[in-house]
Amino acid sequence: MALDGITVSCLVHEWQQTLVGGRITKIAQPEPDELLLTIKNYDTYRLHLSASASLPLACLIPDNRPSPLTAPNFCMLLRKHLNSARILSVEQPDLERIIRIKIEHLDEMGDTRVKWLIIELMGKHSNIIFCDDSETVIDSIKRVSAMVSSVREVLPGRAYFIPNTADKHSFRNEAVDDLVTAVRACTGDLRRAIYTTITGISPVIANELTHRAGLDSVTDIAECDDEAFERLGDALTWLRDTVTEGAFAPMCVLQGGIPAEFAALPLTVYTDFPKYESKTFESMSELLLYYYETKEAATRIRQKSAELRRTVQTAIERVAKKLDLQEKQFADTEKKDRFRICGELLTTYGYSAVSGSESFTCTNYYDDTEITIALDPTLSIMDNAKRYYERYSKLKRTGEALASHITESREELAHLESVRESLEFAADEADLADIRRELTDCGYLKFHKNGSDRRASRKMTSRPYHYRTADGFDIYVGRNNYQNEELTHHFAAANDWWFHAKGIPGSHVLVRSGGAEVPDAVFELAGSLAAYYSKNRDAQKVEIDYIQKKHVKKPAGAKPGFVVYYTNFSLVATPAEHAELLVKD
Repeated sequence: MALDGITVSCLVHEWQQTLVGGRITKIAQPEPDELLLTIKNYDTYRLHLSASASLPLACLIPDNRPSPLTAPNFCMLLRKHLNSARILSVEQPDLERIIRIKIEHLDEMGDTRVKWLIIELMGKHSNIIFCDDSETVIDSIKRVSAMVSSVREVLPGRAYFIPNTADKHSFRNEAVDDLVTAVRACTGDLRRAIYTTITGISPVIANELTHRAGLDSVTDIAECDDEAFERLGDALTWLRDTVTEGAFAPMCVLQGGIPAEFAALPLTVYTDFPKYESKTFESMSELLLYYYETKEAATRIRQKSAELRRTVQTAIERVAKKLDLQEKQFADTEKKDRFRICGELLTTYGYSAVSGSESFTCTNYYDDTEITIALDPTLSIMDNAKRYYERYSKLKRTGEALASHITESREELAHLESVRESLEFAADEADLADIRRELTDCGYLKFHKNGSDRRASRKMTSRPYHYRTADGFDIYVGRNNYQNEELTHHFAAANDWWFHAKGIPGSHVLVRSGGAEVPDAVFELAGSLAAYYSKNRDAQKVEIDYIQKKHVKKPAGAKPGFVVYYTNFSLVATPAEHAELLVKD
């Protein structure tokens, strides 16, 4: 999600506690649309400001960023005016996505002057604007002429103002009853009415407000009664009190270990869904760094795995098409018994048939029904019988061959689907390297010799996930077929417990028993991990097979990760990642 007014308000509250009263000791411009201010105020803080159209950001960061040898003009301008300047205040107008930093400095004559550094976090319209005490633009990191925007020019000498094009109601300055009345006057669903009517409210916060009010976010406004709007007013009052008092609690909602949403306050709307997990942070800056870095890493891995995904998807489509054709051909062979019966009946009753006839009717002694057999009038009865026997034999041989091919195709399709699931759980380059090696070994990718021994490429570079329970049991989760193979057939002891989602692609999950009795809670935990790292991780419940490892076998010549077992226990588990138990090996 983008930065909304509530998030910006949390940032302003954080900076008021840390930056106000501090002095700017260093100004850098790492990128054309980024600034990095070093501020000393008891401690040293680094304020990262980005006006990127795709990723606007403002937060405190722990480390420096490399800067160009020659500073850009905007950076030099700020150094001229703001070097050793003191931060007087940090403000947010209403609940806009704007941060105003009031700065005091000495001019060339030694007189005190006031300047404004204004950060606008508005998507593609984001900007960092430097103004004097009369709020006249001195310069900006992105100059905006009348040819670019007909609403407002951002050029040296122009007056700075906040354009009011949305015509929204003020969250801070208007009474809650007036805000509810404005929402009630809208049409359409309730959530959209809230975030399009009130300043600073994003769709995520609007969804949270409706949830706290006990309402469905997609409910049509016309269907809401007075009591519903009264509960909505209570939710808005809670939100205003939270923002006014600065009682923020930054949290991030994760799905599959990847950040899905974040907010400056608890998102209770996600608590009813087991596929989501929440992570809390002490500051909004810490949350934003985590969110964007994790999101960027996941996006980068997904981009790098695009070629592998295409390869796997193409192979799946090809094998599925081949399997469909084989199954249709196999269905055609099911009529072979009719040809055999026709041959037998002609052999038995053919003496009574009239030579040169095109058909022969007799009693089928298998079910005592009358049957009409088509004949070739140019052939004798025995030759017709022989022809039916030949057709039966041909279909029988075809059916036997197809049964074997269908089994192979189904195993190949299951293997490819397991590889596709492995790509969903790939977290880094090492995971992708193992999957690429598997596809190469199985013939889906060509091996490209790059001067190194091919045997070196066979070394597994990634490692299974390692979890440790509160009572000291170790649980391992394979995230691709080679890890599954290693865990089950080389790492596990005979009495360790093995878990897998029933009948679907998924990870092998191993509980090291060490000869001790495993508590029920550990079985439930391992089952939830096996459910989460499976194709059905988004389901409410998943059936899990579990068994001691000594009963799990790999057939000769089977694909990596493929196993068989004939007796097992079962449990029903709720998918969960349990990131808090993950051990960083």
